[in-house]
Amino acid sequence: MTFPLVLGVLSFFIAVIWGQPLISLLRHQRIGKRIRVEGPDSHQDKTGTPTMGGLLFVVPILLIIGAFNLAHLLGFTQEGQSTLLLFFCLAAHATLGGIDDWLDLRGRGKGMSAWVKSGFQLLFAAAIVAVLYFGPPNLHYVGVPGRPEFVPIGWLFIPAAILIIIGFSNAVNLTDGLDSLAGSISSVSFASYGLIAYLQGQTYLAAFCFTVVGALFAFLWFNAYPAQLFMGDTGSLALGATLALVALMTGQWLLLPVVGFVFVAETISVLLQVASAKFSRRYLGRDIRLFKMTPIHHHFELMGWSETQVKERFWLVGVLSGMLGVALALN
Repeated sequence: MTFPLVLGVLSFFIAVIWGQPLISLLRHQRIGKRIRVEGPDSHQDKTGTPTMGGLLFVVPILLIIGAFNLAHLLGFTQEGQSTLLLFFCLAAHATLGGIDDWLDLRGRGKGMSAWVKSGFQLLFAAAIVAVLYFGPPNLHYVGVPGRPEFVPIGWLFIPAAILIIIGFSNAVNLTDGLDSLAGSISSVSFASYGLIAYLQGQTYLAAFCFTVVGALFAFLWFNAYPAQLFMGDTGSLALGATLALVALMTGQWLLLPVVGFVFVAETISVLLQVASAKFSRRYLGRDIRLFKMTPIHHHFELMGWSETQVKERFWLVGVLSGMLGVALALN
């Protein structure tokens, strides 16, 4: 476990040193966040805070893992291919999110169209899953709590894995609405799967996870309330998709809704809100909504919780969920 933990500490220091120059650069380029008008009034003073802050942790992660796994990457061993796949997932989704952030800033609140964005997410997910299923990892199984052996599911792995990658990419994106919320929950989730990977003997996967954790801690250094920068789609899309990929590579992806319970709850709240509004307008003739506002962290804000209270309580739920996920993986 020494190697993964040392990489985590190293990634923290590299990212934290890179943080202030990045913030200065984003401010100089006037890459500031636009706050949704219909959001809580308390968020309006965040307008102009630098976004695309996902670069703070994405760049150090790619540099560190690349440096320490160069031999594997050049040799194209199984470990090298697995690492390269993680590289591709993180970099591709960060690039997609970065383009969306840029278009949103330069297009007066109009980013990439939903269809185009979803199309690229599907393309990336399909390419990643094809490598997992047809490549050397040959993943076609799933871990089931209570069973000592993985359960083969054949070709069903393909649609399930694609859905998981796309779903969690969007789930983390929805959660990124409060200072340090998405970053703190993501760090717990990656730490949980890093521990699972280590116990499985997948040292390189564990090293990757804890490198992400260390870089996220550096991001939280600057994203803590009141935030000096936001991760934007640059970071949230990349984190969600990569977390899903890590879960798939451990075989314990059935536990992802447990480990990432907060992300799932945020997504379900949005789906229920939309469904309740459409149903009530169509069949009852009036607009009835289940929550004051979604994603659900805004609902609790409008109930009177402070932003810090929402974040801390959601983080506590995230820690407990991560603990439960690891426990079930060991069962």
